[in-house]
Amino acid sequence: MGGLIQKRDGSFRHGDYYNLMAEIIASDDSELLSRFILTVGVVSNHGNWFTSENHNKELKVLAQSYDWLLFLTDTGIAQFIDELLFHPTKELSAAKESFLASYTGKKGVNQFTKVRISLKADAVLQSYFTSHMRTIEGWFNIIAPAGKKLTVLKEELETLKSKRWQDIHT
Repeated sequence: MGGLIQKRDGSFRHGDYYNLMAEIIASDDSELLSRFILTVGVVSNHGNWFTSENHNKELKVLAQSYDWLLFLTDTGIAQFIDELLFHPTKELSAAKESFLASYTGKKGVNQFTKVRISLKADAVLQSYFTSHMRTIEGWFNIIAPAGKKLTVLKEELETLKSKRWQDIHT
């Protein structure tokens, strides 16, 4: 698969997609970095009747649409729901309360959705995810890029996080 990125002068850099992506991530070239976007998608079975090993058409399209596509396993989501709702620790009580307050059957009370979350629930979930990182990493299978490990994505994100984005975008 090939990669292509346009420079400000109208010329293009191109090459093997993943090699070019790795080169840009490692680079300090503000021109290339200012035009670079790393996309990460997360999917789960969610009733589409596929697995991370058995890709349906939609999953194949998604795998080509993201730089990284992670598959949240049924085991992972079941463990999270169990720890959040059925057997929550005191640590997660604010997240459970926020979740339950959102699903009362009344409109306008959502505190725990994909676009809105209460500040307390966010704080306890951030803490939970940080302290349970090793376990949570096991909840995911990598769909794309094939053969890569989650540690590579973490390294790429750390590298990108350390860039001087304020300077890059000026």
